[in-house]
Amino acid sequence: MYDYDLLVIGSANADLVIGVDRRPGPGETVLGSDLAVHPGGKGANQAVAAARLGARTALLARVGDDAHGRLLLDAQRAAGVDTVGVLVGGAPTGVALITVDPSGDNSIVVSPGANGKLTPGDVRAAGSLFHASRVVSAQLEIPLETVVEAVRNLAPGTRFVLNPSPPRPLPAEVLAACDPLIVNEHEAKAILGDVPVGGGAADWARILLARGPRSVVVTLGAQGALVASARGVDLVPAVRVDAVDTTGAGDAFTAALAWRLGQGDALADAAAYAVRVGAAAVTRAGAQEAYPTREEVAAL
Repeated sequence: MYDYDLLVIGSANADLVIGVDRRPGPGETVLGSDLAVHPGGKGANQAVAAARLGARTALLARVGDDAHGRLLLDAQRAAGVDTVGVLVGGAPTGVALITVDPSGDNSIVVSPGANGKLTPGDVRAAGSLFHASRVVSAQLEIPLETVVEAVRNLAPGTRFVLNPSPPRPLPAEVLAACDPLIVNEHEAKAILGDVPVGGGAADWARILLARGPRSVVVTLGAQGALVASARGVDLVPAVRVDAVDTTGAGDAFTAALAWRLGQGDALADAAAYAVRVGAAAVTRAGAQEAYPTREEVAAL
C-alpha cells in the first residue's frame, strides 16, 4: 500500500510576473503591468496540480528561509501537499522572472537559488518517501546529479516520469528509467542535439524512444500531445479553449499524466486526461492558482 500517489522532486520558485503588450527583443525595453508575485517552480507546480486533482502528493524540494519560501510552503499546504520533504535554508528561495503577452505566451528566466542546493544527499535522506510513493516525477530545475540519485533510489515497482526542462544532455541511466520522458518541441530538439531531425513530432518521438526511455510524450500545445512506446505512436487531440496565460500549463499536464499512470491508465488515456487538465489551466492567469480541480476538468 502506497502512502502517496505521487512524489514530486524538483524546484520551488517565487514567480515574478509582468504582463506586456509584446515581449522585448535584444537590447529593447518595454513597459509592463504591475508586478505580481505567485508561488511557482516546476516541482512545486506539479505537486499543487496533482493535489488539486485529488492525488495524495508529497514534494521533495528546498526553499530559502525567507518570505518567498514561506509563500511557497503556505501554497503547498493549502493545496493539500505533504511538505515533510521540503527543506528550508542554504540559499535564498529560487525566483522566476516571467513576462506574459496578450496571447498568453510567456518568456521565463530562472534564478535557481535554493533549488541548486537540493543535493543527492537530500535524496538519500528521503528514502522513506520513495518507498511510500507509487510514481516519482522530476524536472531539471534542480541539479542533474540529484535527479540521477533519485533514479538510483526508486523503489521496486515505482514509476519514474521526467520532464527535462530546462533541457540538457541526459545520462543513459536516467533515460532508461523514464516512463515516460515528457518533452515539448524545444526540449526534444535540445536533447537530440546534432541529430538531424526532419518530419514532425512522431519522428522526434521515435528517435527519442531509441535513446532508451520506456515511453515518450511530446506535448504540442494547442495541437494536443503525441505518445510513443513499443506499442506504437498515437496522437492525442487538443481541447480548444481561449488561452489567458500558458505559465505552468506543462507542469499541470505532467502532474496529471503522472497521477493517472499511477492509477493504472494506459499512456494514451493518461495523456488525454492530462491534455484536458493543461487546457483548463491556461484559461486563468497564473500557474498554481489556475490549476483545476477534478470537477472542473470533468466540466470542461
